[in-house]
Amino acid sequence: MSDNSPPSPPEQPQPQPSPSPWAPPATPPGKPQRTGLIVSLAVGGGLVVAGALVALVYSLLDSASDSIALPPARSDAPYSDPYDEEPYDEEPVDEAPVEEEPEPVVSGSAAERDVTITKCARDSLIGWQHADLTIVNGSGSPAGYVVFVEFLDAKGSVLTDGIATTDDLAPGASVKVKAQGVGEVPTGTKCRVKQVTRDAM
Repeated sequence: MSDNSPPSPPEQPQPQPSPSPWAPPATPPGKPQRTGLIVSLAVGGGLVVAGALVALVYSLLDSASDSIALPPARSDAPYSDPYDEEPYDEEPVDEAPVEEEPEPVVSGSAAERDVTITKCARDSLIGWQHADLTIVNGSGSPAGYVVFVEFLDAKGSVLTDGIATTDDLAPGASVKVKAQGVGEVPTGTKCRVKQVTRDAM
């Protein structure tokens, strides 16, 4: 080689590949990467906290089960009674007498004679039957009445029924009430008092 040869061209810098947008950021030179250490500390701390929670729950459940433990079953063996004293006689307790409801007065009685059907009609719009009643208190004290009425077809079969009530009717006083049937019935349906209950007030 002669000294007259031209100098070699300077080295061109190689083009760097463009960084991927998903690649982690480059670590500056001279700084060590600590990601593995941080992850290890986070996982270890989580495990310690979880273990402490499990131990706490276990101790709470253990103490709760001790506080609700059932007493031991009593043995049926002879002489297992823990008391040596003689059994004592229990004194009888006086119970208050039970008040009985008054017996209802039913059909065929004086109460039934206090009730009169004044009208038996069928509503022309909805076809429901009703009975207009007059109740006269024939007893010697104020009374309440419950009247059960049946609505019958031409053959005498019960189609539906109704109820009428009044209370605190003075002796000899009268009142007009209505027993309303429920459901449509044919024309020509009849009304009949089934039962009357009279209770003194």
